[in-house]
Amino acid sequence: MTNKDKYDNDGLTPEQATETQEPVNKHSHLPLEEQVAALGEELAGAQVEVSQNLDLAQRAQAELANFRKRTDEERISLGKYSNSRLITKLLPVKEDLDLALSHIPESAPNDSWLEGIKLIQRKLNSFLESEGVAEIDGIGAIFNPMEHEAVGTEDSTKHPPGQVIQVVRAGYRLHDRVIQPAQVIVAREPQGEDQSTSSPESKETEDE
Repeated sequence: MTNKDKYDNDGLTPEQATETQEPVNKHSHLPLEEQVAALGEELAGAQVEVSQNLDLAQRAQAELANFRKRTDEERISLGKYSNSRLITKLLPVKEDLDLALSHIPESAPNDSWLEGIKLIQRKLNSFLESEGVAEIDGIGAIFNPMEHEAVGTEDSTKHPPGQVIQVVRAGYRLHDRVIQPAQVIVAREPQGEDQSTSSPESKETEDE
C-alpha cells in the first residue's frame, strides 16, 4: 500500500481528517424549527458576549486615557514645582535683604556697595518671578486661611472684620501652590464697653 492510499494531501489518515473536521451546523440532526431556535439562542449569546467584550474594551481604553492624563499632569506638576525646595530656602534670604534695604534712609549716599546690594536684590526678585513665585496679597485683602496665617487680631472701626491690616511676614505662592503662608494681623469688630461702666443699673448702684 502506498503513502497516497494511507494519507491524504495534508498527511493525515482518513480517520484523523474526519476527527478534525467540525460540522458546519452541529444542530443538523434536529428538525428545522429546532435548528432555527438553537441557532437563535447561540446568536443571542454571542451578541451578549460581544457586548460584554466591547464594554471591557471601552473601560480599558478609558482607564488608559485617564492614566495618560494623570501621567501628563504629574509630569507637568513635577516640572512646575521641581525647584520648590530651593526657592523655599531662598525666601529667608530675600526677606533679610528686603528688610536690610528698607532700613537704609533715602538720604543715604548711593555708594557702590549699596548699588551692588540693590542689584543683587533686583536679580533675586527677577529670578523668583521667572520661576513663578508671586507674593500673596497682604494689607487690604480679606483673610484667607488657605493663604494667610493669623498671628493676631486687632479691634478696628476703619476696617471691616476679617480684613488684613498688617503683614508680619510676607507670604508666597509658587504658581498656584502656597509655599509660605503670610503671617498677618486681622481686623475684628470692636468689643463692647464693660457693662459695669456703661449699664444704667450699674450707675444707680454706684450712686446708692
